Amino acid sequence: MTAYQTYPVEIAGLKRDLRLFQIAPGLRIAILNILGDTELSQACAKALAEKLKALEYDVLVTAEAKSIPLTYALSVETGKPYIVLRKSYKPYMGDAIRAETLSITTGQPQILILDEKDKEAMRDKKVVIVDDVISTGSTLQGMRMIMEKAGASVVAEAAIMTEGEKSQWLKIIALGHLPLFTD
Repeated sequence: MTAYQTYPVEIAGLKRDLRLFQIAPGLRIAILNILGDTELSQACAKALAEKLKALEYDVLVTAEAKSIPLTYALSVETGKPYIVLRKSYKPYMGDAIRAETLSITTGQPQILILDEKDKEAMRDKKVVIVDDVISTGSTLQGMRMIMEKAGASVVAEAAIMTEGEKSQWLKIIALGHLPLFTD
């Protein structure tokens, strides 16, 4: 087994060692992958639900894929429905709304899509956008664009962690912050 460096964090009372991953020469990030970590997803959802308690909103919105378990658990905690913006179009999605973003982990453009059936349900709704980690804000920007096109208003943005320059994420409801690692 190959040894790799990790970054220890405590999130919602749980400790995890996040693997460091190089995204560019001399630049690494700590990877938070909640897929399969039910304990962490549940704990983070409970902590975020508490932080969202004072807000008035109708629906939670997230992007496919890693933040789905968090958003599902948050939906259970808050009693609010959730919608997932997909990353690939399927014919059954009909007249969907699309936005393009740039992923920091892949370095590639990605598409976000709001299904036609969800598009109608979003009109005049107050939305909380949910993500696992907010790094560059490109996914947030894509989600905001789609909500605007759908006639919904974003009242808050929430994440387990923010990453990078902390001062740019002061309006994000988050449970913690990750630094960038430079060699």
